[in-house]
Amino acid sequence: MKTKLFQLFVVLLLLGLGAASCCQNPQNDDAAKQHTNVILKDYGAEPAALDIDAYTLSNNNFRTALWTGTQLQVTLMSIPVGGDVGLEQHPDTDQFLRIEEGQGRVMMGDSEESLTFVQDVGKDFAIFVPAGVWHNLINIGDKPLKLYSIYSPVEHPHGTVHKTQEEAEEAEHHHHR
Repeated sequence: MKTKLFQLFVVLLLLGLGAASCCQNPQNDDAAKQHTNVILKDYGAEPAALDIDAYTLSNNNFRTALWTGTQLQVTLMSIPVGGDVGLEQHPDTDQFLRIEEGQGRVMMGDSEESLTFVQDVGKDFAIFVPAGVWHNLINIGDKPLKLYSIYSPVEHPHGTVHKTQEEAEEAEHHHHR
């Protein structure tokens, strides 16, 4: 049931993005962006409307939880040049990633040793990772790879901030014990 709800959410999100881009007044959009005051924190399960592009591009931490609800979580990521998200699998969690800046290579497969899906990705690419699929995203560009990730259900504790990949790996080690 959760997977179907997540799939519906993603379809509605993508349809909304397409509809919004064709119908917005560019002058109003620019004015709204000029007034964006980015405060990187976890907004919790409270209602929020945020300029996801501005927040994603402002984040310099490896991972920052932006919004953690009961069934959904949004995190921001900044992957350094030559770095990666880290090969991982979420047994019960679907994941959506969207790249706002940079160049990457996504790899997915049924096992750590068999990543049969390989594709280069860049700005405005969306990556869909089904629950149970092994995956990694490597920064192959010349600047930090800026992206946001949506998990359903929630993957990280509320308020998560990992400044580096090493810090994230250490926290995950303790989190999944």
